[in-house]
Amino acid sequence: MKRTPSVVLGLCSYTHDSSAALLVDGELVGFVEEERLSEQKHTKLYPARAVRWLLDQAKLSAADVDALAYNFQPARYLAESAAALRMALSPMTRDRSLARAHGFAKVALRTQRRLRVLGSQFPSARVTPVLHHRAHQLTAFAASGWEEAAVLVVDSLGERQTTTMAQGHGVQHPRVRTLEAINDPASLGYVYGAVTEHLGWRRGDEEGTVMALAALGDPARFRHLFTGAVRTTATGFRIDPGYFPRRTLTSGYPRTSRRFVAETCPERHPSEPLTDVHRDLAAALQERTEQVMVHLARRARVLTGSRRLCLGGGVATNCVSIGKIIEAGVFDEVFVPPAPGDAGTAIGAALAVHVDRRSPRPVGGIARSCYLGPSYEDHPLDLTPWPGLRQKTLGIETAGFLADQLAHGTMAGLFQGAVEAGPRALGNRSILASPLEPGVVERLNATVKFREPFRPFAPMVPAERAAEFFTLGQAAPYMSMASGVTDLTRERVPAIVHANGTSRLQTVTRSQNPFMHAVLTAFGRRTGVPVLINTSLNVKGKPICGTPEMALDCLAHSGLDALLLEGRWITK
Repeated sequence: MKRTPSVVLGLCSYTHDSSAALLVDGELVGFVEEERLSEQKHTKLYPARAVRWLLDQAKLSAADVDALAYNFQPARYLAESAAALRMALSPMTRDRSLARAHGFAKVALRTQRRLRVLGSQFPSARVTPVLHHRAHQLTAFAASGWEEAAVLVVDSLGERQTTTMAQGHGVQHPRVRTLEAINDPASLGYVYGAVTEHLGWRRGDEEGTVMALAALGDPARFRHLFTGAVRTTATGFRIDPGYFPRRTLTSGYPRTSRRFVAETCPERHPSEPLTDVHRDLAAALQERTEQVMVHLARRARVLTGSRRLCLGGGVATNCVSIGKIIEAGVFDEVFVPPAPGDAGTAIGAALAVHVDRRSPRPVGGIARSCYLGPSYEDHPLDLTPWPGLRQKTLGIETAGFLADQLAHGTMAGLFQGAVEAGPRALGNRSILASPLEPGVVERLNATVKFREPFRPFAPMVPAERAAEFFTLGQAAPYMSMASGVTDLTRERVPAIVHANGTSRLQTVTRSQNPFMHAVLTAFGRRTGVPVLINTSLNVKGKPICGTPEMALDCLAHSGLDALLLEGRWITK
């Protein structure tokens, strides 16, 4: 009799960055964020397109799914609702106690209703809510491929938790054990989001812009404020509600206090110009974030005794902080998965259900994998909707052709293979440019990406030549770590060095991405510098292009010169 396979669908849905992952007998069929298919950045809608693609890939139907893993546990919110009432005992937090209790209870009930709705779509599936930080932990640890490591998750909020320190064990059957947890209101992600919003950018979307701005400011101006507002403790940190009032989970309650405004600056409207006070505020926030992240890493080292560290959660996308942890030498090696934010918890939630079933089937397809979404190698291409575009099919020397074009100053989009997991373009949905071209950063920001002029661009380099240009001292396959640079970089390719002296590096191996490694090698032969600028194939406010149609729109409506789409060279 034929054995029925175990089919676990992991979901991130209804909050932000909706996504889906599918495990069949422990093997990852795929993972994709809904925005890459729907064109709605950070969408919180049910990931219908992502689920449909995954089931099609596995040749399954909704009825074949026997387990549905969701990335939050509603009951955990109720525990915080009760605890919030104790805030009424303190004059500093009394005014928000009822609103906080109501907000957490409301989210608990709403999440429970959503689980019932999800379950109704999969008639054979048992719905299992997974603790949010456990999903983060499993995603980070399983993606590392390590047998054992410390796991540090730092985000804004998962049920009650904002920071957890755990230890992971096992490659084929990965398990994590939380050793210490920090609960809300002590939240580094909450503070960073609050200041992002105060500075005029979208919380939950543009924290990276604040990180870039920080390099242009002087942290000394507000250093004392942030040292007091975010105080380290022996086991973590705490937040002063006098600067950042308690979270309520309901609208209408500001995240910064009158005292914070009085001691810094009024809230900036997005249309207002940036001044030194905004730059200095960003610099002090970033500096304190880095200090606390290194402090947490040291705590994780003490708790676990591990020599390797995996990081997850939204704050793990702060690449400068990750670079500081590496620089501090707390661990021998540091790893950040390609999708450290909430989208990636779809993988971790599915993993949690798989391992809890004590299945003898080993986990596969997750370790050191980042190209996990749809591909379109044989997709027919009709340029009728884009009458200004022309195409020609290239021969077998595609990598050399692209390297030549880039060496001559072409700014080209690249659409090849499967969609990347996570927020970074990793050579399959990229915009590439030569860092040797005069004014390349200014042109990319102004005419291609349509974003702030101070935003830097990340370099990619063959892994075997990384040490010539960067001082990181370890692999950085997912563009998640800021590295110092060598004198050669400052001399030959200053365009990829940010104002703080770092670069958000991606190292590329032949096994990880053969085509991109070939392009970098060919570009190095032509120019003497095997380094390219790599930024995501999108413009500001739009998601990374997941489909050919999205990529063609990007070419047609931006300053891109050309697009290499699955062996076809498309120009205007």
